[in-house]
Amino acid sequence: MSITSSLTSATLCGPSVFPKALACSNEFPRTHLSSPFESSKICLTTHPKKSSTWNLTRNIAPILATRCHAMQVETKELFTPGKKFQLSDVIEGQQFDREMLSAIFDVAREMEKIEKSSSQSELLKGYLMATLFYEPSTRTRLSFESAMKRLGGEVLTTENAREFSSAAKGETLEDTIRTVEGYSDIIVMRHFESGAAKRAAATANIPVINAGDGPGEHPTQALLDVYTIQSEIGKLDGISVALVGDLANGRTVRSLAYLLAKFKDVKIYFVSPEIVKMKDDIKEYLTSNGVEWEESSDLMEVASKCDVVYQTRIQRERFGERLDLYEAARGKYIVDKALLGVMQKNAVIMHPLPRLDEITPDVDADPRAAYFRQAKNGLFIRMALLKLLLVGW
Repeated sequence: MSITSSLTSATLCGPSVFPKALACSNEFPRTHLSSPFESSKICLTTHPKKSSTWNLTRNIAPILATRCHAMQVETKELFTPGKKFQLSDVIEGQQFDREMLSAIFDVAREMEKIEKSSSQSELLKGYLMATLFYEPSTRTRLSFESAMKRLGGEVLTTENAREFSSAAKGETLEDTIRTVEGYSDIIVMRHFESGAAKRAAATANIPVINAGDGPGEHPTQALLDVYTIQSEIGKLDGISVALVGDLANGRTVRSLAYLLAKFKDVKIYFVSPEIVKMKDDIKEYLTSNGVEWEESSDLMEVASKCDVVYQTRIQRERFGERLDLYEAARGKYIVDKALLGVMQKNAVIMHPLPRLDEITPDVDADPRAAYFRQAKNGLFIRMALLKLLLVGW
């Protein structure tokens, strides 16, 4: 992990006691500290996890005819090349603010250029990513693996860790993480339990990216969703968004709601069957952040006044044995040509995929159907996150 120095107290002798290497190197420059100051003492206090901050105190014997003085030095995080990314892990949508989102999107646009280039990037050469998926995935797992390889890194992968890893033998998540971090530089994990990503991040000493934790959150999906909205609509302030489908179990819509709350004059419509309505914690979060929201059962009316219709599938796997409830919920809200007829000309239709029957195939040809462009944007966002977490801005 890269390290941001925080020089809390120092006795400075001459124009500069601290070598330049201290400010720009990811490793502590011991060779610069042992000589010529034989009596120097160094005390390090590191953060208990991921060593994100160094507090450095040096007491140095004065040099003849050199004036010594004490001073306070503080470094600030800036979005400039060589600086450490502010986050050690990507776990939830609440971690991001507008400034960070804008900076991540700038990096993602640079990743688009790399992806379109014929030359192979070696930005992450020598780094190894472990994808640890306890639930099935196609787009998320493959886009992360493609992102790592396009930047010159390597991948260790397990597609169904719930069934084919030591978890099937009863190993705890914490023990699995402690083991896997010994083989890799970053872990991308999907889990069937909400909150599992936080547990993994609390255990690991390398970055952890939440690729979906049960009905909890899916922050990288939300990042690519907001990136897509900005790319398609041209703005994020002042937009209206309809979140449609399984809002109770949909981790994508939960994370997206958290990110949309960062922007001004946003209105969110919740359209879903009664049994899978958006949970109160999201509604309370939006209200506390001044975001207007409304529940509706009329998708046609809502779609006619929204910039984004974000459709999701009813997730059968979240209903367990209650297939009667699943059947009662599915098929209520369909995006079809009739819905296209009432939508605004410059609006877009989005979907985290996979889809079943909630968007009919004849919608695909409409230029407002953005869901496959949305999926491609996932590559650029994940390339950006891997770059930022492993080598910084």
